[in-house]
Amino acid sequence: MEPETEGPPPTTQVTPLQQMIASCTGAVLTSLMVTPLDVVKIRLQAQNNPFPKGKCFLYSNGLMDHMCICEESKKAWYKKPGNFHGTLDAFLKILRNEGIKSLWSGLPPTLVMAIPATVIYFTCYEQLSGFLKAKLGENETRIPVVAGIVARFGAVTVISPLELIRTKMQSKRFSYKELYRFVSMKVSEDGWISLWKGWAPTILRDVPFSAMYWYNYENLKRWLCEKSGSYEPTFMINFTSGALSGSFAAVATLPFDVVKTQKQTQLWTHEYCKFPAPLDMSTWTIMKNIVADKGFSGLFTGLIPRLVKIVPACAIMISSYELGKSFFQKYNTKRQ
Repeated sequence: MEPETEGPPPTTQVTPLQQMIASCTGAVLTSLMVTPLDVVKIRLQAQNNPFPKGKCFLYSNGLMDHMCICEESKKAWYKKPGNFHGTLDAFLKILRNEGIKSLWSGLPPTLVMAIPATVIYFTCYEQLSGFLKAKLGENETRIPVVAGIVARFGAVTVISPLELIRTKMQSKRFSYKELYRFVSMKVSEDGWISLWKGWAPTILRDVPFSAMYWYNYENLKRWLCEKSGSYEPTFMINFTSGALSGSFAAVATLPFDVVKTQKQTQLWTHEYCKFPAPLDMSTWTIMKNIVADKGFSGLFTGLIPRLVKIVPACAIMISSYELGKSFFQKYNTKRQ
C-alpha cells in the first residue's frame, strides 16, 4: 500500500462580509502609510511653482487619485510656507515645524473615497475569482485577468459620481440641499450620463492596470510558494508579489495615467473654475500631441513619483488584505 502524499490543508471559505472588513482594514493602513509621501510631493511642487486660486492638482494616496482645486485661503495645507531641499528635508521639516498631523493633511476626504472603492473592488474580485475557479478549475490562468477587469469596471463605475460630487463640494462650501439641487440640475440638463464625466480615461488606465496586476500577482505568489516549499503564502511572499506586480503594471499603464490626469485637470478646471472649455480630444489624439511636443518619453512623465507611491501601496494593501483573510480563515476553522 502506497503512503499518502502530503497535500495542502483544505481552505476554509471567507465570507463576503469578512472580505469587506479585510479590504477596509487594508485601505486604511495603506492610506495612513502612503499619504505622507504625496503630502510631501505636493508641498515641494507648491514651493517651486505656487498654486494660484482655481488651479487643479492631483492628490493621491496610491489607492485613489483625487483632483483638488486650490482655494484662496493661505491656511490650506498645500500653501503653507517652507524652504525645503528635497524629499527627506521636506519630510523632516514638516514633522519638526508643523507636527506629525501635517503629514496626513487631506486624509479624511481620501478615506471617504478610498474605502468604499477598495471594498467594492477587492470583494468583487474575490467573489468573481471564486466563482470562475469553481467553473473552470483552480489553475485556469485567465481567471485573475477576467476577475480583475470586471471588478475594476464595477468599482470605477460606482465611485465616479461620488468623485464628481466630492470635487464640487471641495470647490465651494455647499449645503446638502444645494448639492442636491446641483445634481438635479446636471441630470436635467445633460442626463444621468453627466455624473460619469471622467469615467472613460479612468477606465483606460485602471482596467489594464488591474488585469496586469492580478495576473502577475497570482502567478508570482504561486511561483514564490513553490520556490519556498510553502503551501500557504507567507506575509513576505504576499508583500513581494504585490510590490513587483504593482511596479510592472504601473510602468506599463503610465501613458494612460498621463492622459487621464491631463483630461481630468482640464475638465475640473473648466467645470468648477469657469476657465475656457477644453477641446474634446480623444485619448489617442492627446497621446500623439504629447509625443509630438515632448517625444516618446513625455508619455512616461512622472514615472519615479508614480512608482514611489504605487509600489508600497500595492505591497501594503495586498499583504494586509491577505493577512486579514488568513485571520478570518483561522477563525472560521476554529468555529467549525
